[in-house]
Amino acid sequence: MSLSRAYLDHNATSPVRPEVVAAVVRALELPGNPSSIHREGRAAKGALEAARARVAALVGAGRGRVVFTSGGTEAANAVLSGALTRVGYPAPTRLLIGATEHPCVSAGHRFPPETVEIVPVDGTGLIDLAALERSLERAGDEAVLISVHAANNETGVIQPLAAVVALAKAHGRALVHSDAVQAVGKMPLDVEALGLDALTLSGHKFAAPKGTGAIVLAEGVVLDRAFIRGGGQEARQRCGTENLPGLAGLGEAARIARARLAGIDAGLRDLSLRDSVEAALLAIAPDAVVFGSGAPRLPNTLCFSVPGLDAATALMALDLAGVAISSGSACSSGKVARSSVLAAMGVSPALAAGALRVSFGWNSEESDGARFLTAFERHVATLYQRRGYAA
Repeated sequence: MSLSRAYLDHNATSPVRPEVVAAVVRALELPGNPSSIHREGRAAKGALEAARARVAALVGAGRGRVVFTSGGTEAANAVLSGALTRVGYPAPTRLLIGATEHPCVSAGHRFPPETVEIVPVDGTGLIDLAALERSLERAGDEAVLISVHAANNETGVIQPLAAVVALAKAHGRALVHSDAVQAVGKMPLDVEALGLDALTLSGHKFAAPKGTGAIVLAEGVVLDRAFIRGGGQEARQRCGTENLPGLAGLGEAARIARARLAGIDAGLRDLSLRDSVEAALLAIAPDAVVFGSGAPRLPNTLCFSVPGLDAATALMALDLAGVAISSGSACSSGKVARSSVLAAMGVSPALAAGALRVSFGWNSEESDGARFLTAFERHVATLYQRRGYAA
């Protein structure tokens, strides 16, 4: 990061890589429409399909199973619109959602309220598999859609998707969707190996342009009606001329992410940064609570709170000190709101009010972590002084 700022908010948006910018520029120079049959159209179509193949390879899917969207929210909304089904089977009429899902899932579905059930999580944020099994038993012969994210955007907690899929298969009439927005590019994911029916992703979480995303469908799984209608694009699953420059950037970011994950040190750099900052943080503030610390977490994510700390005040102080992090709660309107994720984990409102999230990425350096720790120590010292003891 630059000498003037430390950007540690990659879970919100990861800055676009230079190689991705170059791919976007090349695509901008292609004059044709991917749906046109002339030479210029075929060149644009070739660039689009190359991007599709790269996204498919990143998540272990067939190229023809990738439907491009404007991002993760649109993708999740489409999958949860009631249109997802396996060929030859009825569409699900009941929806089971993990208690810590992103609002694009919990508020983005189109199922009637009486057909939706929230599956609880434990204190670390892991889904309660026994509760999920009981919910499936209650559903009986009803067709069910289960939506459980791959990793949480606030805490980084990684969900046991293989176990979720196993329960779905045992039920026999359940499909599984995973909002993998925070996981793609940060951990290996393989749709076929996991047995997922649908996965959704967003480009700007792994250094692709904002406004790009995709639905990835398993073989034999379809959206039986288009979410956006009025054309033949994306195999009539999502109509409208594709955002070719953005999607070319998405494809390049997927290529880089796949190569990075295949490397011998994949994730170790982020983990080293996260763990060293976490250890130093706990030395500065011994009463700090790290959320999800008892569960598997993304290697780049640290979500914590110090009793008595106010998140909004801390964010402003750190921003003035040249450090960009975020609250542990959703900041969709630029305001710090109470975290439904932490509430589902049983965290008290008082402690949740101080939740902060530090998330590292491809351009994070040790100096960024050091700058955060210096600014945080200065801010938390004021809190401890008010309590009458030193940090």
